[in-house]
Amino acid sequence: MTAYELLQMLGYVCNILGLLVCIGGLTLARRTERRLLGGSLAVLGFVIAAAPVLAQLFGLVEPVPAGALPPR
Repeated sequence: MTAYELLQMLGYVCNILGLLVCIGGLTLARRTERRLLGGSLAVLGFVIAAAPVLAQLFGLVEPVPAGALPPR
């Protein structure tokens, strides 16, 4: 199993976990005394959800090259 295939499988887990952390942070940020903590958790949740895309963007994981096109 390549790193790209592993990243595709873990992408769903990262998206759901990041979404839950982000929603929890935004809910916590509604209170004025917890605004900084809630905002920080919301940003952390976004980074967790975007981790698979960011890993490809920064070149940590190389996508599988596409095969040759069939002749016409």
